[in-house]
Amino acid sequence: MPINLPNLLTALRILLIPVFVFFFYVPVPHANLLATLVFGLAALTDWFDGYLARRLGATSAFGAFLDPVADKLMVVTALVLLVERHPHVWFTLPAVIIIGRELTVSALREWMAGVGERARVAVSVIGKVKTTVQMVALFLLIYREPLFSIPVEILGLVCLYLAALLTLWSMAIYLRAAWPALRRA
Repeated sequence: MPINLPNLLTALRILLIPVFVFFFYVPVPHANLLATLVFGLAALTDWFDGYLARRLGATSAFGAFLDPVADKLMVVTALVLLVERHPHVWFTLPAVIIIGRELTVSALREWMAGVGERARVAVSVIGKVKTTVQMVALFLLIYREPLFSIPVEILGLVCLYLAALLTLWSMAIYLRAAWPALRRA
Protein backbone atom coordinates (compact mmCIF):
# COMPACT_ATOMS: atom_id res chain seq x y z
CA MET A 1 0.00 0.00 0.00
CA PRO A 2 1.46 3.37 -0.95
CA ILE A 3 1.63 5.23 2.34
CA ASN A 4 0.25 8.71 1.88
CA LEU A 5 -2.30 10.83 3.70
CA PRO A 6 -5.27 9.97 1.44
CA ASN A 7 -4.65 6.22 1.81
CA LEU A 8 -4.23 6.60 5.57
CA LEU A 9 -7.59 8.40 5.75
CA THR A 10 -9.19 5.59 3.74
CA ALA A 11 -7.66 2.99 6.06
CA LEU A 12 -8.90 5.02 9.05
CA ARG A 13 -12.43 4.84 7.63
CA ILE A 14 -12.22 1.05 7.62
CA LEU A 15 -10.75 1.00 11.14
CA LEU A 16 -13.61 3.19 12.37
CA ILE A 17 -16.21 0.57 11.42
CA PRO A 18 -15.81 -1.59 14.55
CA VAL A 19 -15.69 1.58 16.68
CA PHE A 20 -18.95 2.69 15.07
CA VAL A 21 -20.55 -0.72 15.68
CA PHE A 22 -19.39 -0.66 19.30
CA PHE A 23 -20.95 2.74 19.99
CA PHE A 24 -24.10 1.76 18.09
CA TYR A 25 -24.68 -1.08 20.58
CA VAL A 26 -23.04 0.02 23.82
CA PRO A 27 -25.70 0.73 26.47
CA VAL A 28 -24.39 4.04 27.79
CA PRO A 29 -25.94 7.50 27.78
CA HIS A 30 -25.43 9.33 24.49
CA ALA A 31 -24.19 6.21 22.69
CA ASN A 32 -26.15 7.30 19.62
CA LEU A 33 -24.29 10.64 19.67
CA LEU A 34 -20.95 8.82 19.87
CA ALA A 35 -21.94 6.44 17.04
CA THR A 36 -23.11 9.44 14.99
CA LEU A 37 -19.83 11.28 15.55
CA VAL A 38 -17.78 8.24 14.52
CA PHE A 39 -19.93 7.79 11.41
CA GLY A 40 -19.63 11.51 10.66
CA LEU A 41 -15.84 11.35 11.02
CA ALA A 42 -15.75 8.40 8.62
CA ALA A 43 -17.94 10.30 6.15
CA LEU A 44 -15.60 13.29 6.34
CA THR A 45 -12.57 11.10 5.64
CA ASP A 46 -14.37 9.97 2.49
CA TRP A 47 -14.51 13.51 1.22
CA PHE A 48 -11.02 14.48 2.39
CA ASP A 49 -9.17 11.44 1.05
CA GLY A 50 -10.32 12.07 -2.51
CA TYR A 51 -9.78 15.81 -2.27
CA LEU A 52 -6.29 15.41 -0.82
CA ALA A 53 -5.33 12.69 -3.31
CA ARG A 54 -6.11 15.06 -6.18
CA ARG A 55 -4.71 18.17 -4.48
CA LEU A 56 -1.44 16.51 -3.41
CA GLY A 57 -1.06 14.47 -6.58
CA ALA A 58 -1.15 11.37 -4.38
CA THR A 59 -3.58 9.27 -6.36
CA SER A 60 -2.74 5.59 -6.60
CA ALA A 61 -4.26 2.41 -8.00
CA PHE A 62 -4.43 1.07 -4.45
CA GLY A 63 -6.29 4.16 -3.24
CA ALA A 64 -8.67 3.96 -6.21
CA PHE A 65 -9.40 0.35 -5.20
CA LEU A 66 -9.63 0.85 -1.42
CA ASP A 67 -11.68 4.07 -1.33
CA PRO A 68 -14.92 2.62 -2.77
CA VAL A 69 -14.47 -0.54 -0.68
CA ALA A 70 -14.21 1.55 2.50
CA ASP A 71 -17.26 3.60 1.47
CA LYS A 72 -19.37 0.55 0.81
CA LEU A 73 -18.29 -1.20 4.01
CA MET A 74 -19.27 1.80 6.11
CA VAL A 75 -22.60 2.39 4.35
CA VAL A 76 -23.61 -1.28 4.35
CA THR A 77 -22.68 -1.62 8.02
CA ALA A 78 -24.81 1.39 8.93
CA LEU A 79 -27.75 0.17 6.85
CA VAL A 80 -27.64 -3.33 8.34
CA LEU A 81 -27.54 -1.94 11.88
CA LEU A 82 -30.42 0.44 11.16
CA VAL A 83 -32.53 -2.33 9.63
CA GLU A 84 -31.88 -4.43 12.72
CA ARG A 85 -33.02 -1.51 14.89
CA HIS A 86 -36.12 -0.96 12.71
CA PRO A 87 -37.05 -4.36 11.27
CA HIS A 88 -39.89 -3.32 9.03
CA VAL A 89 -40.41 -2.76 5.35
CA TRP A 90 -40.06 1.03 5.50
CA PHE A 91 -36.40 0.74 6.53
CA THR A 92 -35.62 -2.53 4.76
CA LEU A 93 -36.81 -1.50 1.30
CA PRO A 94 -34.52 1.52 0.81
CA ALA A 95 -31.64 -0.39 2.44
CA VAL A 96 -32.04 -3.27 -0.02
CA ILE A 97 -32.23 -0.82 -2.94
CA ILE A 98 -29.06 0.96 -1.84
CA ILE A 99 -27.09 -2.22 -1.09
CA GLY A 100 -28.32 -3.86 -4.31
CA ARG A 101 -27.23 -0.85 -6.34
CA GLU A 102 -23.80 -0.83 -4.72
CA LEU A 103 -23.29 -4.50 -5.59
CA THR A 104 -24.60 -4.03 -9.13
CA VAL A 105 -22.53 -0.95 -9.93
CA SER A 106 -19.39 -2.44 -8.35
CA ALA A 107 -19.78 -5.59 -10.45
CA LEU A 108 -20.50 -3.48 -13.53
CA ARG A 109 -17.38 -1.37 -12.99
CA GLU A 110 -15.26 -4.48 -12.51
CA TRP A 111 -16.65 -6.05 -15.66
CA MET A 112 -16.22 -2.83 -17.66
CA ALA A 113 -12.61 -2.58 -16.47
CA GLY A 114 -12.10 -6.15 -17.67
CA VAL A 115 -13.25 -5.21 -21.17
CA GLY A 116 -11.21 -2.00 -21.15
CA GLU A 117 -14.12 0.42 -20.84
CA ARG A 118 -13.98 1.42 -17.17
CA ALA A 119 -14.12 5.12 -18.08
CA ARG A 120 -17.70 4.68 -19.32
CA VAL A 121 -18.85 4.02 -15.76
CA ALA A 122 -16.69 6.52 -13.88
CA VAL A 123 -18.25 8.28 -10.90
CA SER A 124 -20.84 10.80 -12.07
CA VAL A 125 -22.23 13.97 -10.51
CA ILE A 126 -25.50 12.19 -9.69
CA GLY A 127 -23.43 9.50 -7.93
CA LYS A 128 -21.79 12.16 -5.79
CA VAL A 129 -25.16 13.74 -4.95
CA LYS A 130 -26.52 10.29 -4.08
CA THR A 131 -23.59 9.67 -1.76
CA THR A 132 -24.06 13.01 -0.01
CA VAL A 133 -27.81 12.51 0.53
CA GLN A 134 -27.17 8.93 1.66
CA MET A 135 -24.56 10.02 4.22
CA VAL A 136 -26.86 12.76 5.57
CA ALA A 137 -29.71 10.22 5.85
CA LEU A 138 -27.55 7.72 7.71
CA PHE A 139 -26.12 10.44 9.97
CA LEU A 140 -29.65 11.54 10.94
CA LEU A 141 -30.94 7.98 11.37
CA ILE A 142 -28.03 6.98 13.56
CA TYR A 143 -28.52 10.03 15.79
CA ARG A 144 -32.34 9.62 15.74
CA GLU A 145 -33.16 11.91 18.70
CA PRO A 146 -35.31 15.01 18.12
CA LEU A 147 -33.19 18.14 17.95
CA PHE A 148 -34.82 21.50 18.77
CA SER A 149 -38.23 19.94 18.00
CA ILE A 150 -36.97 18.72 14.62
CA PRO A 151 -37.96 15.07 14.10
CA VAL A 152 -34.46 13.93 13.13
CA GLU A 153 -35.39 10.29 12.55
CA ILE A 154 -38.31 11.14 10.24
CA LEU A 155 -36.13 13.61 8.34
CA GLY A 156 -33.48 10.87 8.07
CA LEU A 157 -36.02 8.40 6.71
CA VAL A 158 -37.18 10.94 4.09
CA CYS A 159 -33.53 11.48 3.10
CA LEU A 160 -33.02 7.70 2.96
CA TYR A 161 -35.88 7.38 0.47
CA LEU A 162 -34.48 10.27 -1.54
CA ALA A 163 -31.09 8.51 -1.50
CA ALA A 164 -32.78 5.29 -2.69
CA LEU A 165 -34.39 7.16 -5.60
CA LEU A 166 -31.06 8.81 -6.49
CA THR A 167 -29.48 5.36 -6.20
CA LEU A 168 -31.85 3.93 -8.81
CA TRP A 169 -31.34 6.96 -11.04
CA SER A 170 -27.55 6.77 -10.86
CA MET A 171 -27.63 3.00 -11.47
CA ALA A 172 -29.76 3.58 -14.57
CA ILE A 173 -27.20 6.13 -15.81
CA TYR A 174 -24.34 3.67 -15.29
CA LEU A 175 -26.22 0.82 -16.95
CA ARG A 176 -27.14 3.05 -19.89
CA ALA A 177 -23.49 4.09 -20.30
CA ALA A 178 -22.39 0.46 -20.17
CA TRP A 179 -25.19 -0.85 -22.41
CA PRO A 180 -23.21 -0.78 -25.69
CA ALA A 181 -20.44 -2.89 -24.14
CA LEU A 182 -22.96 -5.18 -22.47
CA ARG A 183 -24.81 -5.66 -25.76
CA ARG A 184 -21.59 -6.51 -27.61
CA ALA A 185 -20.77 -9.13 -25.01
